[in-house]
Amino acid sequence: MCDYSLHAVATRPAEVAETLVSTKFQSTTTRGFASPDNPRVAVCLRPGTEIAFENDAQAEGLFFRKNIRARLARFRQIGLNQPAQHHDALEFSNGAIVLLTDLVVGQRATVLQLPASPIKPKLVTPQSAVRHETTET
Repeated sequence: MCDYSLHAVATRPAEVAETLVSTKFQSTTTRGFASPDNPRVAVCLRPGTEIAFENDAQAEGLFFRKNIRARLARFRQIGLNQPAQHHDALEFSNGAIVLLTDLVVGQRATVLQLPASPIKPKLVTPQSAVRHETTET
């Protein structure tokens, strides 16, 4: 999911073991993740993606930066019933929830694990009923 890329930013999905950097995207007021090698392309995380920051994560506060005091986080979406706000967030191992757009720019994180893909139901071919007869002797 990439709600920060809906209009003017190219996107691609995250990959396991890649390094991401928190970025402010050009021509937007929004932040999210990008590859250090290509900061103009937003890297989208699916809900359930787990990441590890190099250092304790930090978020922008009203006047000062807030130290989250955690490095491990799982991507999720919040406030989906409020369409005019950002939904992409990280839930940290200590329970803190931070919007991606509030992350301090320049923080590096590694993608640890992507969520499992949903299992597609197998198509069952209908079979005609078979009649079993038994013979008694």
